[in-house]
Amino acid sequence: MKQVLIFSLFNVILFSYVQAQTPQRLSDYGVTIGVLPQGPNNAITDVGGVLVGHETLVYGDSVRTGVTAILPYQGNIFQDKVPAAMYLANGFGKLMGYSQVEELGNIETPIVLTNTLSVPTAATALINYTLGLPQNESVRSVNPVVGETNDGWLNDIRGQHVREKDVRKAIANAAGGKVREGGVGAGTGTSCFGFKGGIGTASRKLPKSLGGYTVGVLVQSNFGGVLQIAGAPVGVELGEYYFKSQLQDGADGSCMMVVATDAPLDARNLKRLAKRAMFGLAKTGGIASNGSGDYVIAFSTAEHLRIPYQSDSPLRKGEVLRNEAMSPLFLGVIEATEEAILNSLVAAEDTKGHLGHERKALPMKKVVPILRKYGLINQ
Repeated sequence: MKQVLIFSLFNVILFSYVQAQTPQRLSDYGVTIGVLPQGPNNAITDVGGVLVGHETLVYGDSVRTGVTAILPYQGNIFQDKVPAAMYLANGFGKLMGYSQVEELGNIETPIVLTNTLSVPTAATALINYTLGLPQNESVRSVNPVVGETNDGWLNDIRGQHVREKDVRKAIANAAGGKVREGGVGAGTGTSCFGFKGGIGTASRKLPKSLGGYTVGVLVQSNFGGVLQIAGAPVGVELGEYYFKSQLQDGADGSCMMVVATDAPLDARNLKRLAKRAMFGLAKTGGIASNGSGDYVIAFSTAEHLRIPYQSDSPLRKGEVLRNEAMSPLFLGVIEATEEAILNSLVAAEDTKGHLGHERKALPMKKVVPILRKYGLINQ
């Protein structure tokens, strides 16, 4: 019996060690995207104060969905709103809250990502969450921000399995530091480039000479095209890409991109920053097809630019970056978006779901030799 227990303990330790050694992100394979340095966690949470939480719903043979919540900071966001902007690249989607953010240039709730048919439920949950916060007793209007992609291939989306409590849990679970990626939260049932997609994140930090600002990106990847990794035609090499054999719309889907920065940006320059995230998507081979909902939500965490719900002064104060200082941030968001999408693929696992449908993970055992072939991995 003692030998059996020792053997079992050894197996547990060995399994934990193997898990710890298994590459989970693109950088683990020695691939570098771009020229700017990553933040310490290479995640959207490298932007000070930003929190991310997931609630993952996997049960039976058909439910593969969930919720991901992004909080600009811990606190009452309604009472102290953050500057924000949204960019609509292709509008085949259901982004809740778009018009008010476009009009007023701020966000007043956490940002929630989920599946297409759960947007109303998530919005209701965000409204009730906000109304229930201290100081909001007299609030009569809330603009919930909810993004989505359609996970109906792997998930019984018509069952509308996401509940208000799941949204609340995602918000309650939100934390800084490392962010779980792949098939978790809102990425549980998504697909990308014909493989399993999911949640991915990355960040870039500017040198002190350019302000030292951080820009972080989190994506919910659920789209198609012709996959490229750092310029290498991986999709073509694997024989898995849009238009490979016949004219079929295999590129439809969606991608939600959330951009955070501590740079002091107003809504106008946040929209300019949001636009550049699409360049990062394009660098992975995404094409924003006719049936794809490709949206970017960008916000600044600069405390001096928060917008109080009520104020005795009709004037706003606060320094913002000049247009001429934006280019380094543009580069940062492009690199972070590209890597976040690729991380969502690398971290994902084989998933079987609704009606027996299946999505295989990106086969890194095949991908690594391709990357070596194109000089992206030296070892």
